Amino acid sequence: MFSQISSRLRVSAVAVAALGTTVALAAPAGFAQAATSDTAPVAGASAGANQATTTTTTAKAAAAPAAWAAGTRAYLVITAPGGTSAVSGAVATKGGSVFATYDAIGVIVAHSTSTSFASSMRTVAGVQQVGATRTSDVPADAYNPALPANPSQSATTLNESNRWDMTQIKADQAWAVTTGSASVKVGVLDTGVDDQHQDIAPNFNAADSASCAYGKADTRAGAWRDVGTHGTHVAGTIAAAKNGKGVIGVAPGVKISSVRIAEPTSSLFFAENTICGFMWAGDHGFKVTNNSYYTDPWAFNCPDNVDQAAIIEGVRRAQAYAEGKGSLQVAAAGNSNYDLANKTTDSESPNDSTPVTRTITNACIDIPTELPGVVTVAAQGNGGAKASYSNFGNGVIDIAAPGGDGASGVYSTLPGGKYGNMNGTSMASPHVAGVAALIASVNPTFTPAQIRDQLGVQATDRACPSDSRCTGTSTKNGFFGEGAVDALKAVGGSTPPPGAYFENLADVAIADNATVDSPITVSGVTGNAPATLKVGVDIKHTYIGDLKVDLIAPDGTVYALHNRTGSGTDNIAQTYTVNASAEVANGVWKLRVNDNASQDTGRIDAWNLTF
Repeated sequence: MFSQISSRLRVSAVAVAALGTTVALAAPAGFAQAATSDTAPVAGASAGANQATTTTTTAKAAAAPAAWAAGTRAYLVITAPGGTSAVSGAVATKGGSVFATYDAIGVIVAHSTSTSFASSMRTVAGVQQVGATRTSDVPADAYNPALPANPSQSATTLNESNRWDMTQIKADQAWAVTTGSASVKVGVLDTGVDDQHQDIAPNFNAADSASCAYGKADTRAGAWRDVGTHGTHVAGTIAAAKNGKGVIGVAPGVKISSVRIAEPTSSLFFAENTICGFMWAGDHGFKVTNNSYYTDPWAFNCPDNVDQAAIIEGVRRAQAYAEGKGSLQVAAAGNSNYDLANKTTDSESPNDSTPVTRTITNACIDIPTELPGVVTVAAQGNGGAKASYSNFGNGVIDIAAPGGDGASGVYSTLPGGKYGNMNGTSMASPHVAGVAALIASVNPTFTPAQIRDQLGVQATDRACPSDSRCTGTSTKNGFFGEGAVDALKAVGGSTPPPGAYFENLADVAIADNATVDSPITVSGVTGNAPATLKVGVDIKHTYIGDLKVDLIAPDGTVYALHNRTGSGTDNIAQTYTVNASAEVANGVWKLRVNDNASQDTGRIDAWNLTF
């Protein structure tokens, strides 16, 4: 398996922020304040703390364990759903303590310093599986979590514009149908979200936000904040507000909730954290969650390993619980350029201690992305090709979306009021989560299965390129799944009719080694030209390899249309699409033709602009 840059986060490269700030996936900030009990959610205890301390499936009273000790490890103890109370007493007798309980799915999160704890618990009546969730110690911070820092905010002078990723999925056209409903809640299960950011604050839902680090809900105000940069970037792609500044998310009218499942310092996403996040999503009415990570410490969990089998079962049950409550999970496929349909080796696990190279099979799964019911998203670059880093796999990938590649990154929000580019399937997944939120907005009775089906039905088919690794059909294959996500079709929209049309039918002679202009005066169009300005060109010439053809905007900006290609081919009869969104529409536009050789001449027969 190829090495990932940031293994658990589905990011292939660091971001470069606005204002010249270089953003790395830095060591996160810590927490502050202790939990009130062993199992109940950590509630707000200080002035200004979040009072939304609703008791959910996580809350079941238990005595707090003794102070943290070196060697403390975390385990999932799995029983039948509703059967945790019958075995919870055995946890202490076998040398452990109950840290959190999810009785609805039959999962106990236990801590112990005993190396025989798991094997001893497996002998207890009613226990179905027991598995260690880490190969490293639980941090002491779990027993006295500190709140993440609240970054100071920088104002922006950036104005909203139609970015390549949004136009590629037609989100900008979908907004004419809906920008999303405020009744639709999207959960960002990630490193946290900067809720104070100018583009996120208008849509942030603090009442349903929390931290699930260490596997237990912490509902104190600010516990949900970002311990890196990743979650804030993801949140902006989903639902940055349409407020005239910065960027616009795919679904700028929906609500964002942050469920931080990354732990501070390590930024790792352990199984108990993921379980807590999915349970929270189900209990708090999230219509969609975005999951741009894999569950640490194993890149793939194998069912023939007792620990990993318990991880698979625990997270599977939590995902099924959330889906049963109406929540669709969308997840990133990963950034190793790896065939998920033909697994052979894993050399990155466990990533919380010393990785080893091991042989694996397709029975080993990347979770949560390969769990039943989860929408698995591959990444595309600018233009739609498979991103160089994106994982793939026929029968595994469900859909593709812009994730960026190379210099064309996905531009979104960063903590502290900033903005920057990132590349990764982490960036592709929130595009799909945003479209799923738009679908839910126009179809409020849709179940997760119906939203999932609609994502596939609306996708634009994309056939395999000339690459032997891509297998399948033109309608479903290993690189793009059922195709590229299309926000406009997803919400039942159609491509809008052409806008204002202007033309010049006057002939303009093109002499050898000469430059000529043909003008069109545009008036009555409000605002700027579109990102999809259509330029129709009809040039009669006997050797178009001589010609350079440009569109000249009213302010003199030059947009190249044709540059001495085509050799001895006769005539140019073509419609070009130009991103002229930076140009004021009204004014004199020109078609400029430069003949760069002798012997062949011609004329501009006609040309036109469609706004």
